[in-house]
Amino acid sequence: MGKYGKFAALIAIVVGTVVWLAAAGMKENKTYYKTISELGQMGNQAYGQRLRVGGDIEAGSIHRVGQEVQFVLVQDKRRLKVAYTGRDPLPDTFKDGAQALADGKLDTDGVFRTKQIQAKCASKYEAKPGQFTPTATSGKGSV
Repeated sequence: MGKYGKFAALIAIVVGTVVWLAAAGMKENKTYYKTISELGQMGNQAYGQRLRVGGDIEAGSIHRVGQEVQFVLVQDKRRLKVAYTGRDPLPDTFKDGAQALADGKLDTDGVFRTKQIQAKCASKYEAKPGQFTPTATSGKGSV
């Protein structure tokens, strides 16, 4: 094998290693969004898979237990116990009735373990029923 053959083999090994690492990294970081009912339908396949699950935070379900925050997500009358152990502080909008999105894995004990939480309070940005929404006027005064 000549000088160029050894160089070509080395390049092939390096490129192959980079492609393998990229493929393995993409597979590990892949996250699927599932509803709580879809998660239940997955059965044993759901355990250990990285998933993203959303729902409304059940009223009165938020509890701190040591370094962990436990709460229940509700969607279409289905419930999912969630345990958050992330380092980041929970969002200000994380409260009873808010919509939350948990990114983690379902454990065999039925608890969804997460280190990432996103929350929003939809009612904060919507007009209340019967509430007047002002509109722009032409600038002419009324009598």
